[in-house]
Amino acid sequence: MSSETLKTTPLHALHVELGAKMVPFAGYDMPVQYPLGILKEHLHTREGAGLFDVSHMGQAWLVSETGDDPAIAFESLVPADVQGLAPGQQRYSQLLNDDGGILDDLMVTRPLSEFGSDRLYLVVNAACKDQDLSHIAEALKGRLRVEPLEDRALLALQGPKAANVAARLFGEELSFLPFMGQARIDWLGADLWFSRSGYTGEDGYEISVPADKAESLARVLLAEPEVEAIGLGARDSLRLEAGLCLYGHDIDTTTTPVEAGLVWSIGKRRRTDGGFPGFDTVAKQLADGAARKRVGILPEGRAPAREGTPILDADGAEIGMVTSGGFGPTLGGPVAMGYVPKGFAKDGTPVFLSVRGKALPANIVKLPFVPPGFYRV
Repeated sequence: MSSETLKTTPLHALHVELGAKMVPFAGYDMPVQYPLGILKEHLHTREGAGLFDVSHMGQAWLVSETGDDPAIAFESLVPADVQGLAPGQQRYSQLLNDDGGILDDLMVTRPLSEFGSDRLYLVVNAACKDQDLSHIAEALKGRLRVEPLEDRALLALQGPKAANVAARLFGEELSFLPFMGQARIDWLGADLWFSRSGYTGEDGYEISVPADKAESLARVLLAEPEVEAIGLGARDSLRLEAGLCLYGHDIDTTTTPVEAGLVWSIGKRRRTDGGFPGFDTVAKQLADGAARKRVGILPEGRAPAREGTPILDADGAEIGMVTSGGFGPTLGGPVAMGYVPKGFAKDGTPVFLSVRGKALPANIVKLPFVPPGFYRV
């Protein structure tokens, strides 16, 4: 894709001004790193507060057209307990196909009551947003109306000092916002929607902001001593250490939530009542166990195992494939995730990784690699 056809976010000029290295990503011209560099950006986010531009993600309202709770209709496409959300609560889930394969993963929020009870707020992945919203609109035609929020940007403020920064700038109430909770803040006439969530394994917020106020908000945040601009490179290494899935790599239409280790995201009521695509497959795997499982992998040496690296047993037979891999700056060594048969998924199981034709020793480990820093009351 040429630079002429790439889309840009409302922060594009700021990225260039800050000296970012820009790369094509999901159809957008995005910053992969800033002069600080990926390693230091990663470590800064673990120790301070990092600011990420995630405006390429898809934001939308799902509005009831029948007067019924919109969660009832949306549950016919996802395995989460959406009806159980209280106003101002958010959940992680997946759009599934008829085989239980994952079309995309997403965040769904029942917004605060002041927005009205007829809608849900949705955030989906950038590369999938057009097909996701089309899929939802077609599948729920006459029940839910999809309203893309193309006039809003999305920023993520992540790290152990994110809450201090947010409270100082926008109000102390943000310090006490629960994990996966939503708050609405009026900032200089701009309607900001905070959710206490993110993609780094750290405490922090995703902030939906009117597109014409996004640069001003970013500059105010970056002026704080704890905050640095962080690019896609560190975002990927942070989520990998946190054991979080990247769609199109660790999860896709060939993987189910059970295989991917995402059972926690399937509502208890939904596990028995069903009512979502692929329920028969998911229910069988819940009862009997999936034949394969997503696992963490720690290579014993220093060589990183990238996506596509074969995973071998002691006899050299291929048993799986690395889906994400690279250097973990917090751990100071290589880390990887991939799928192996359930008989090899136990913590401590020795395996080998075929890197440049050499079988290098590694061990299966529990995820995440780095303990999460999510806010807990």
